[in-house]
Amino acid sequence: MKHETTFGVVIVGDEILSGKRQDKHLPFIIELLHEYGHEPQWVYIVGDQEQNLTECLRTSMQNNQIVFSLGGIGATPDDITRQCAAAAANLTLAQHPKATEILHEVFKDEINPQRLLMAEFPEGAELIPNPVNKIAGFSIGNHHFVPGFPKMAHPMLRWVMQEKYSHLKRAAEVEYIVVVKDTPESEMIPMMKLILESHPEIRLSSLPSTSKSRITELAVKGETSKADRAYEALCEALKTAQLDWQPK
Repeated sequence: MKHETTFGVVIVGDEILSGKRQDKHLPFIIELLHEYGHEPQWVYIVGDQEQNLTECLRTSMQNNQIVFSLGGIGATPDDITRQCAAAAANLTLAQHPKATEILHEVFKDEINPQRLLMAEFPEGAELIPNPVNKIAGFSIGNHHFVPGFPKMAHPMLRWVMQEKYSHLKRAAEVEYIVVVKDTPESEMIPMMKLILESHPEIRLSSLPSTSKSRITELAVKGETSKADRAYEALCEALKTAQLDWQPK
């Protein structure tokens, strides 16, 4: 049985949960993955809490998911991602020779033990180049760890996709939407189930309006040829049911 490639996102930092900063990573990652015909299946936002972050990473590592982790790989006490990644993978932290060399090149005479902590990665980690200040991120298998600063993180993640996952690029997906009026969403559930049973390779979603008018958007999404067939079936079902609907 072929398993679907799953992408997950971990965004680390108390500043996001407290509202001091607004997340700018998820919109970029959604756009980046769309270029490859994918989308994130889950997003986890965690504060600077070792237990929560370690448990999240351990679970995704066990499930062999592709995960982008953003934030917490610096050298201050609240930067815990390196330690949590090592714990989740049952690895020890060790000074990475190439990352250490880069830090010496960047800081020269201002290098100190605190800054060298940014080269302590789980044993066997691979480096992710940083085009902004050269201080590398790291990968453990399909888990990729980059800084929390968007101007660094985003080009680093684009490099990861190009270098490691270009082979996963697939045909672009299309989405068809119809608007159904004056019909409760619950009455359309049997019809939606039949569409999904006949076309399991597509995704069908329902979005009812929150206004007083009874309007529901039904969306069919998937690879072009498969979505085309499912959309035709949906339109035919709506006609047969004599509902008031139109394409959006």
